[in-house]
Amino acid sequence: MSQHIFRSSVELQNTREGGLRTLASFSVRERLARYGSSALSGVEHLRLLVGRDSAVDTLLGHFGSLKELERASFQELRQFLTRREAEAVIAGLSMASVVDTEEALSGPLDKAEAVYRANLEMRCFRQEVVRVVLLDVQNCWITSVDVCKGTLDESLAHPREIFRPVIVHAAAGFVLVHNHPSGDARPSAADVRLTQRVVKGARILEVGFLDHVIVGRRIRKHPGYFSFQEAGLL
Repeated sequence: MSQHIFRSSVELQNTREGGLRTLASFSVRERLARYGSSALSGVEHLRLLVGRDSAVDTLLGHFGSLKELERASFQELRQFLTRREAEAVIAGLSMASVVDTEEALSGPLDKAEAVYRANLEMRCFRQEVVRVVLLDVQNCWITSVDVCKGTLDESLAHPREIFRPVIVHAAAGFVLVHNHPSGDARPSAADVRLTQRVVKGARILEVGFLDHVIVGRRIRKHPGYFSFQEAGLL
């Protein structure tokens, strides 16, 4: 490993005529083979996935950024890409989240960070979704049920809709999860009121309400989520 790193630094720094080639002189595929994926930008990864620079330029022109492209549906991508290309982009953009989610779901969901990682795909949702994550007595995942889609409204995200899957699956406990499409995970007044109502309902039904986690995006030093439990609001 140390020999590989040393060789790479020489190649990057030696710009003398007739000497070793510089990083910029290598093609995207060559840089991937020589230095690994960390040597490529996000757009260059996308070019490898699609294989057609013109299609990638069209995608970026339409969606504006990789962040917005990540939210695109398969049908939206098919306006610009072949079926095979669209499948590759969807798989490539979501693979890291899928790996994180599978790892989180393999253990107990008793920490807000684990709950956040288990629901990473919610970062890309364009509308708010309220999800009930059902747990067994060891706080391990049973299943997840989306009970409400659209702008969070207390008349839509009613506690009875939240508790219905808890009762049906005979869960020992649950975590309430919803996303903020803006990326700002700070709770709204409606979020706080809904949480308070769910707390009261959980006490009556004698089921464990472990947390309410709001999924956003990592902004500066913010972890990308808000936990009512960690904030002392449960």
